[in-house]
Amino acid sequence: MPGPAPITVLIDLRADPPPAAPVPWAAAQLIDALETKGVPASSGTVDALPQGATVIRLHTDGALGPGETFAIAQGTPGEIVIRAADPRGLAYGLTELADRIRHAADPAEALRTARSPLRAPAVGERGVLRAFSSDVLDRPWLRDHDFWTSYLDELATHRINRLHLAFGMQYNYSHDRDVRDNYLCFAYPFLLRVPGWEHVRVRGLPEREREENLAALRFASDEAARRGIHFQLGLWNHAVRPELGDSPNLRYPVDGLADEDIAAYSAAALRMLLRECPSIAGLTFRVHYEGGVPEAGHGAFWRSVMGGARDAGRPLDVDMHAKGVDAELIAAAREAGGRVILSAKYWAEHQGLPYHQAAIRPLEHARPASGDGLRGVTQNARRFTRYGYADFLRRDRDFEVLFRIWPGTQRFLLWADPEIFAGYGRMGTIGGALGVELTEPLTFRGRKDTGAGASRDLYADPELTLGTRDWSKYAYEYRLWGRLLFDPEADRETWLRHLRARFGAAAEEIEAALGAAGKILPLVTVTHPLSASNNFFWPEMVFDMPIAREARSSTFGFDLAEPGTWGSLSPFDPAMFESADDHARGLVTGAPSGRYTPVQVASWLEGFADKAFTALDRARDRAPDAGSAEFRRVDVDVQVQALMGRFFAGKIRAGVAYSLYLLTDDPRHLRSGMRHYLAGRDALAEVVGVTRGVYATNLAFGYRPAEHGHWSDRLAQVDDDIKELTVEYEEAAARGTPAGDELRPCSPDGNRPAVKCEPPAAFVPGEPLEICAEAPPGIEMTLHARHLNQAEEYLVLPMKPARNGSLTAEIPADYTASPYPLQFHFVARDTRAGTAWIVPGLDETLAGRPYHVVTAEGRG
Repeated sequence: MPGPAPITVLIDLRADPPPAAPVPWAAAQLIDALETKGVPASSGTVDALPQGATVIRLHTDGALGPGETFAIAQGTPGEIVIRAADPRGLAYGLTELADRIRHAADPAEALRTARSPLRAPAVGERGVLRAFSSDVLDRPWLRDHDFWTSYLDELATHRINRLHLAFGMQYNYSHDRDVRDNYLCFAYPFLLRVPGWEHVRVRGLPEREREENLAALRFASDEAARRGIHFQLGLWNHAVRPELGDSPNLRYPVDGLADEDIAAYSAAALRMLLRECPSIAGLTFRVHYEGGVPEAGHGAFWRSVMGGARDAGRPLDVDMHAKGVDAELIAAAREAGGRVILSAKYWAEHQGLPYHQAAIRPLEHARPASGDGLRGVTQNARRFTRYGYADFLRRDRDFEVLFRIWPGTQRFLLWADPEIFAGYGRMGTIGGALGVELTEPLTFRGRKDTGAGASRDLYADPELTLGTRDWSKYAYEYRLWGRLLFDPEADRETWLRHLRARFGAAAEEIEAALGAAGKILPLVTVTHPLSASNNFFWPEMVFDMPIAREARSSTFGFDLAEPGTWGSLSPFDPAMFESADDHARGLVTGAPSGRYTPVQVASWLEGFADKAFTALDRARDRAPDAGSAEFRRVDVDVQVQALMGRFFAGKIRAGVAYSLYLLTDDPRHLRSGMRHYLAGRDALAEVVGVTRGVYATNLAFGYRPAEHGHWSDRLAQVDDDIKELTVEYEEAAARGTPAGDELRPCSPDGNRPAVKCEPPAAFVPGEPLEICAEAPPGIEMTLHARHLNQAEEYLVLPMKPARNGSLTAEIPADYTASPYPLQFHFVARDTRAGTAWIVPGLDETLAGRPYHVVTAEGRG
């Protein structure tokens, strides 16, 4: 430890009004950082400036901007001034200083140069969701005070201002027949003995354990509040018994509660729980059928339950998971008082690119009513609410919208790209939404009674396992998440100082390696999803879907449109990306759609994989200790993501080749496709080698075949598909090769003519809106426009030449007479070159928005 520096730091806590939480906590963080560096520090009331001391003064001024706005400036000599709009902003200023001190070689110099321009948060709600999924793996951290203090310190330091602790996500009580580990699923009796309902008990749960659970929840929520973090309690299940089957293996049966009494008991329990835990600031409910409540007449049930929140005596956020939400449920939540929030999925049950789907899959559009009393709303009438923002972004809404990034894509690999995270900061508030909640790494680990036999963090190597500090592996991810949602233009030094402290001279190479690797699986998710459900599609360790023989998958078939083959696989955003079959048809007919092609996606994946490996090689050369546990965790995870990128690139190219073969009967396509597929297979085999002895042999997040296992299991599936594809090729070759040249798919030409569009600043509802673009001669353009409503189809309007040489199209007045903002993009065609592309489209970072959004005059 360095010797004492020749300075003393005093934090002047005198302010008007007096500083409230989280200022005292943040001041303690700064004092700790300074004293760790050998600098004496204290807080209190400071009048005159002592000789040789630095004083940090705090000023609160609500006129500076919205809540959390803050700035750091040098005052008179020996003074640092933190100005903020509110106490949380003051805390961010103090923790920013603490973070700089912790990472500084010279704390005195860090204080002398401490400045931060006035910043207001770009995203108001910057959240994480932490789920309890396993009695074996999650009870240790739930009751561990040291876990909560260190974990919450990390979140608050990086300006994550919302923590959602979720109970009851282990199972879908509507259709999981064999529920076993139901600890805290129906949470109330695991926490409370409710007056008047003393007969409701969890069989086999000792009274002391129930009290410990409540104490743990109280401690976590109080500690979150002390740090200025909004504590949201998720109660995702409101059924005592699964809807289907008796679940004879239920580990923790709830006795003494009939189905018809669940709503009344839940309301009473909720009232008591909110009294016992006064720092709970909001509640999240899963209100569609998977939470165990039939959708026919669900309004009465939820009105009763939410009445418990109304009687809490303080304003609470009432957040409904948006899947299946209708007007009846919104009315029930509104009666509970407080702020009503609908939390919509960002990219189905996965992690995608930062922009929101320009279109949802055809499978997600509304269907005719079926009379299904259990799930008719979600599965039919309002099916489009399942995997996006649906029709919730109307301007005249009296509720808020929050986006939730689901944990299907990357569950345990370190995923951290500054460009992607900054993209979420720029696009997480589309349509006036509150912000974004990230379902954090390791969510669903041990779900559905699969937690026994391995560590929660999945490491087999004892040198790499982290115990209840498993969250610390993802410290870089939390840093990027909170800080880049707060300020997407944040100085790169914000995260490089963290990487330098851990990896020394290799910091920038680690940044580059993780950044390139972090684009790979979100891109795969958006473009080649085998299922919207995280229970089936898991790109980190994909359960393979065959190509050969136009195979249909028994695993994924329920969630695929006809004919359900690899070639017909719909991207999550079919407005921006096309399937292998569509791409092949465009090549054969000479009429490309203009959407991003699978071949372009494969090229991106290969490029990101190459960049990741190049940066990782340099990092190994420059790291002071490439054999350390922290470096090895990064090394392995970057390799796995890069190799999976090469695997998917090979598979995608093989799929396009197979689609071309089906259209042309030319076996040369099969031959070239197999070459790509074999290269992808070799990359997957490398993953098996890289992870052997590092990760557990069974990486379990559920009991379905696609939710557990190891990459070695998936390799055998790929080998079987390649073997069958080889036989199919031999049969096709025996029939002979058609005359003529082989049709070769290629990536779109990057040297496209420049097309410009300055979108209108706003529109007037009920008046036509002219859209203009500038393009060189020979370029034809089509406008694709719709309301910011994923339940709708696009208007497709050809653009016509105007007198000034531009191209124009007009969105009709009856279309703008709507409560929704408008979004639009173009498809441009070069008639001479036979090419087409989307404008504005994605840039090379994949972190931008490929369409424009225009709001009504006077609306944000």
